[in-house]
Amino acid sequence: MNLKKFIGDKAFYKEVLAVAVPLMVQQLIMSSVNLVDNLMVGQLGDAAIGGVGVANRFYMIANFSVNGFIAATAIFIAQYYGAQDDEHLKQTFRFSAVGSLALMTLFFLLVLFNPSFIISFFTDDITYIAQGEAYLRMVVYSFLPAALTMVLASALRTIGETKIPLVANMVAVFTNCLFNYVFIFGHFGAPAMGVVGAALATLISRVVECVLLLAIVLHYEFPFKTKFVDMFKIEFDLMKRITIKAVPLLTNEVLWSCGMAMLLKLYATRGADVITAYSVSGTVTDIFFSLFAGMAGATAILIGQRLGANKLDEARQHAYHLIFFSVVLAIVFGGMMFTSSYFIPGLYDLTPHTHELAANLIRVCGVLFWIYMVNTETYFILRSGGDTKATLLMDSCFMWGINIPIIAVIAYFTDFSIYVVYIAGQMTDLVKMGISVYFLRKEKWVKNLTITEK
Repeated sequence: MNLKKFIGDKAFYKEVLAVAVPLMVQQLIMSSVNLVDNLMVGQLGDAAIGGVGVANRFYMIANFSVNGFIAATAIFIAQYYGAQDDEHLKQTFRFSAVGSLALMTLFFLLVLFNPSFIISFFTDDITYIAQGEAYLRMVVYSFLPAALTMVLASALRTIGETKIPLVANMVAVFTNCLFNYVFIFGHFGAPAMGVVGAALATLISRVVECVLLLAIVLHYEFPFKTKFVDMFKIEFDLMKRITIKAVPLLTNEVLWSCGMAMLLKLYATRGADVITAYSVSGTVTDIFFSLFAGMAGATAILIGQRLGANKLDEARQHAYHLIFFSVVLAIVFGGMMFTSSYFIPGLYDLTPHTHELAANLIRVCGVLFWIYMVNTETYFILRSGGDTKATLLMDSCFMWGINIPIIAVIAYFTDFSIYVVYIAGQMTDLVKMGISVYFLRKEKWVKNLTITEK
């Protein structure tokens, strides 16, 4: 094996870290907020944790769906920025904002009119349903400001402005933690609202973050900045080209997030306590997944900008360098995740059985973390060059075609323990890794979209 193909020089790693570290910090802060939320709600008992966890599964579907559309526009924003084509950059940003808000409105209306159906899909435990529905009825009003925040933050990060979304997110974190303390437990004269208080704190923090980012974008000059009256001035050909890339990405994100929700339903066949343990373990593992999300975001930026600048050979070389670097980071993060299983679950008010189950689920993820990250890094490289069909096949198609059927058979037709069900599902990622590396080596993603698709 030629190691030079996988190891970059000092200048390369300096550039990667300059982009990735702020993203990692931002993602770490965001996931830490989720952990704080989870810990505070966790003091209310198993049903509160499980109910809020189920409600957040639906928000994850909405979030990932909108993110799939934003990701498609980010491909073009990165490449138009690299090509210094400001007019098409502005039009792409407009399409990103209009399309994302329209898409999130659909999820907002679904929750507004039938929240109980969403929660009852996962469990028939009435205490879990009551807690989840109460949370969802309040937190749904944060959906639209969250979508606009995603649009603004993505555009800023894609052009290399990673610190602004980070600062805005830190303000939101402080706001969320403060109002969690006030409204969940009833401090400073406020009523103790339980899970509704957690939802209200989330709503306030997302509005604050959105307003702050919007104010910054309106005040300073950025290449994607546009006038409100021009929001719908978008060339039909550009919308068509973005949509062609967006459909596979959006489909993938919807199917993948729905698949994650289906996995929770399958795991819940082994008892309501599994929902709680899965929510706890998911919050902990998300800290490490989000750290790596910073690396994946940096990959999309670095590869996308070089493809847009027509530096195809450099983009190809950096892709393999990034794969190797990601494996090294994943081994480190996986070890940290495994270690965390010995103390973080103990911070929750859990039954001994639920505590042990949560800890063991975290350990399984820690051991397999490097496999997940190879798949993730490859996904973002393929997406940067617009190879969205490959990302659809290796991600959600794989999940619904192989991963979920295997788990469903074990869940419904055997009496194996939750550990067998869970590990069997996770091990399918080895097969997925082989598929992702195959698509990477085909190099259909090595493409300058600003030239080849004009």
